[in-house]
Amino acid sequence: MPENATEVTAAGIARLAGVGRAAVSNWRRRHADFPQPVGGSATSPSFALSDVERWLRDQGKLAEVPLRERVWQEVAGHPAGAAQALVHTGCALLLVRDRPTAWLELTGTSDERMAQALPYAVDHVLTARLGPDAPSAPGPAAPPGTVGTPRTADASGALRHANPPEASGVHRARAVHTPTARDLLPSVPLLRATAELAAGIGAGQAFEFLLGRHLDANPRQYTLTPPHLAELMADLAEPPSDEGRPASARPLRSVLDPAAGTGSLLRAVTGPAALYAQEADAGLAALTALRLALCADATRDAPASPAVRTGDTLRADAFPRLATDTVLCHPPFNDRNWGHDELAYDPRWEYGFPARVESELAWVQHALARLRDGGTAVLLMPPAAASRRSGRRIRADLLRRGALRAVIALPAGAAPPYGIPLHLWVLRRPTPGVRPGPDLLLADTAALAAPAAEPGGKAAGGGRDRIDWPMVRAAVLDAWRDRTDLPGVSRVVPVVELLDDDVDLAPARYLHRPAPGGGAAGLGEVRERLAETLRLTARLTPPPVAPAAPAHRPRTTVGELARGGALSLHAGTAAPGGPAPVLTEHDVLTGAGPTAATPTGPEAPGTAQDEPVLLQPGDVVVPVLGGGTVVRVVGERDAGAALGRNLQLLRPDPAALDPWFLAGFLRGTSNNRQASSYASTAARLDARRLHLPRMPLAEQRRFGERFRELAAFEEALRSAERIGGLLIQGMYDGLADSTVAPT
Repeated sequence: MPENATEVTAAGIARLAGVGRAAVSNWRRRHADFPQPVGGSATSPSFALSDVERWLRDQGKLAEVPLRERVWQEVAGHPAGAAQALVHTGCALLLVRDRPTAWLELTGTSDERMAQALPYAVDHVLTARLGPDAPSAPGPAAPPGTVGTPRTADASGALRHANPPEASGVHRARAVHTPTARDLLPSVPLLRATAELAAGIGAGQAFEFLLGRHLDANPRQYTLTPPHLAELMADLAEPPSDEGRPASARPLRSVLDPAAGTGSLLRAVTGPAALYAQEADAGLAALTALRLALCADATRDAPASPAVRTGDTLRADAFPRLATDTVLCHPPFNDRNWGHDELAYDPRWEYGFPARVESELAWVQHALARLRDGGTAVLLMPPAAASRRSGRRIRADLLRRGALRAVIALPAGAAPPYGIPLHLWVLRRPTPGVRPGPDLLLADTAALAAPAAEPGGKAAGGGRDRIDWPMVRAAVLDAWRDRTDLPGVSRVVPVVELLDDDVDLAPARYLHRPAPGGGAAGLGEVRERLAETLRLTARLTPPPVAPAAPAHRPRTTVGELARGGALSLHAGTAAPGGPAPVLTEHDVLTGAGPTAATPTGPEAPGTAQDEPVLLQPGDVVVPVLGGGTVVRVVGERDAGAALGRNLQLLRPDPAALDPWFLAGFLRGTSNNRQASSYASTAARLDARRLHLPRMPLAEQRRFGERFRELAAFEEALRSAERIGGLLIQGMYDGLADSTVAPT
């Protein structure tokens, strides 16, 4: 294998061939000519991409590798690592977009000559977009080929700058340094392929796709701000004068994100804006700078070049004299090493010195310190920050001085950590001589996370896939702009009522949720719905069974049927949050309809998707994980939705297989047990190993009709359980608060 050739893992091979990882493991066992590993480890080997492509084509399992897949595999297998490959790719895409003629001249030479000339061309566009590759204070530029600020670990394990930023000024240099010719040489084939991809979908979208794939492949390494939440935070921070005005007609404003991460919050900002960002992780700061530069409009009059700096914001602020119109921030939570000992006398603590456990309140005060008078900050906060006793003095001073204007509880699943209902804090820097507002807006959107349960409709429940973002967004913005009371959702509370010993600002304490079923007045209607559903359930109850002798029919597997053309197999790739509905694993397990589409907006990294598989009536959907016996036959309600992740789709030929017959036999407990892998804590189902009896189509339909009746009975039982739960909880609540008589 040539040195520095692109390698691919078993997961990458599965993505190339459109199969599950179990199929790749089977190929390795069954085919002696399958390519041998060239790297990786015994448990996670890697293979030469060129050898894998050749083998797949020879086996008829691959016609042509899609360009975007080839580019991603080259990024993932880059000898310097995927993150460095993305930096090189982003630099090249900036050159492709801003200086296309120069790029074409470079690509007409050999790889070696192209690598020698690239640093000069790249430095030109980086300087134009991100500023000079040197600290703002006089001093030598950072060495080419490095990314970000060098950092070392101190004795406590905390990351510190190798040189004090005040002395070196290095943290004020741009986040992306010009790579050297030596660094770029292994990347030249990748850069040529990336430019070809950008010619089809655009430079910005090409980088979004590759960055999204990288973040998807490393979910534990990055904390992301989901796109709908980022849009909501940006909308909350909009000046009142800009509401309703076209983005192009708004005046220029300045926006800072002091904990920028992947840049999602700044990317959600609409209208002309000067963007400022700081990120502690040097590699991530470089990717964020390139992302923001590539999504910026190169033609508008407003400054399109973001100022992205590397460094620990609380210890070494890169913008100490900046006064912005807006601050958006998703700070790190529960950070005990935020600088408590070093920063005791920092002038930013206008509202009190935060305790060691109150790192979030340090970020709140940093945001206020970087605002102009009257500027707005929106921060994503853990719910504990609203009620911990150690922070009550700072919360009280924020209220007294009118700096804190709203606390909004989000549904669980809105952002990581997904199991916790996080809060949004909206703050305004007080204007001297202007009397502060006498009240605080408290809102709780947990009740808006998903539509209420209806017979045959969606199941109630939280989770990131079940949040009705349009409803949440509308409710939050209406409450913020109108500052009105909405029962169970929002309430404007006088500050004097909040200044007790605890200064607990958790919205749930001050908002009374509507009783299940609509309170005592609605319990009668809920009872009637339950009675009607129970009558339907009784009608659908299967008749007494008729015992029969076991029939020993010849059997086949789903894999054999697929090879014979009786059905086709597809793996789900779609994720919720796009412009089309998606059938998720949660939907299949709960019997709910597809997760609704959401309005299109800025695409977040981590949501890059392949071309989705669209459902058709008669398709059979099986979850991959769990080893359970849940199978879904697609009807008119699901048709047209995209197939979600962790789902397998079996599309039978109606001339050979009845879909209900297929689904019924796939639900057999023993069938699922023998087709599942138990190598990890969660059983993984390989649909190809599921068994079916061989029988004529007419007999299949007899069995299929019985299976269809059982599915209708199961759905009726689900509806009865949901409505019965509403009635039970409503009765408990009514009796407890004396709105329902005990007789």
